[in-house]
Amino acid sequence: MDTQTEVLNILSDLTGEDLSDQLDENIFETGLMDSMGTVQMLLELQDKFGIAVPVSEFNRAEWDTPKKIIAKVESLQNE
Repeated sequence: MDTQTEVLNILSDLTGEDLSDQLDENIFETGLMDSMGTVQMLLELQDKFGIAVPVSEFNRAEWDTPKKIIAKVESLQNE
């Protein structure tokens, strides 16, 4: 599977929503993701993609839509 599909699957598991047609949806403003969900998401992304995302360096504005999450994961994979 590609990165986008994997990220969307993780988000779907955490939010209970299929966000594949809502890539620009702010998951925090809509209440789909909270701080506990954020930690779970980061742990799953780290496990699935082998990337490091310290919670201390997490900037919500960089991770607030599925599109931004996918781009962030792809950029971290390429580091």
